[in-house]
Amino acid sequence: MEVLVSDSSVPTTGVEIRLASRPQGWPTHDNFEVAEAPVPQPEPGQLLVRNKVMSVDPYMRGRMSAAKSYVAPFEVGKPLDGGAVGEVVVSASEKFEAGQLVLHSLGWREYALVDESQATTVSDEAPPNAYLSVLGMPGLTAYVGLMDKAEFQEGDTVFVSGAAGAVGSLVGQLAKLNGAKRVIGSAGSAEKVRHLTEDLGFDAAFNYKDGPVAEQLREAAPDGIDVYFDNVGGDHLEAAIGAMNDFGRIAACGAISQYNATEAQPGPRNMFQFVTKRLSMRGFIVNDNGHRKRDFFEHVAPLVREGKLHYEETTVDGLRNAPEAFLGVLRGDNTGKMIVNVR
Repeated sequence: MEVLVSDSSVPTTGVEIRLASRPQGWPTHDNFEVAEAPVPQPEPGQLLVRNKVMSVDPYMRGRMSAAKSYVAPFEVGKPLDGGAVGEVVVSASEKFEAGQLVLHSLGWREYALVDESQATTVSDEAPPNAYLSVLGMPGLTAYVGLMDKAEFQEGDTVFVSGAAGAVGSLVGQLAKLNGAKRVIGSAGSAEKVRHLTEDLGFDAAFNYKDGPVAEQLREAAPDGIDVYFDNVGGDHLEAAIGAMNDFGRIAACGAISQYNATEAQPGPRNMFQFVTKRLSMRGFIVNDNGHRKRDFFEHVAPLVREGKLHYEETTVDGLRNAPEAFLGVLRGDNTGKMIVNVR
């Protein structure tokens, strides 16, 4: 098999970010190690990819712990991984050519050795970053969670927590574009609240730091809510249950308010309302919904091309700054998707 090379100046070593230790509570920079590693050469059926952009996401906090979950934990002393887009610099595959851009899951490093079965060609009809946000995992999460798990219906009133983040911002817009009666979002700053209502078309939004979530939600949704898309858990989930109309639906996507807790957190105190209001709640993992990718692209890609669906990015330059970008996501520093420009 002919090995195709796009760049003869591939170095012998490249930077990678490793898990140095497992955090207790909030992660710190001490839990990460910036290291130089040999750049490998691809075997038949493999690609050497020079990463351009990579994703940092809240779910990665769970993988820093050893607890059993839906995805294997990161290994101490080994590089972390996650979504990335990069250029094929050496191809030992008949399916890909050197110079192509591909989406894969080996971020957190400059150079990635990717099996051809784990790479997806990236179209030039959108910027590479879009395939890590609106046309990638966050977009599919928003689409599946709203349409399938929450069984969204035209005329619903929808509440989204973490609404200024990569997923939440898309959920609210998709609900409006598909005929929601009212869309409400919560966020962690006055600027994010302004962004939701003025830039993204939310009907109402509030800063959860300004007062009890239940009171602010009641004011924003005096007629109750039909759908809650949960990215936060905790007091937001309890407030949403209290505001639910009969036969309301909850899509449980995440609970970032609890990711760094060192002790078990109490659940909502109003769970009996699931009985009296006949509510339903469905947890989901986006990786279980690959069969919906085609429908997702057919529905969402035209909205992006036509400028009807907006996506925001917060960018951090340099792979060595990826740990700080990740910690920023946990603090809520980002508006929209947090992206690291690797080079």
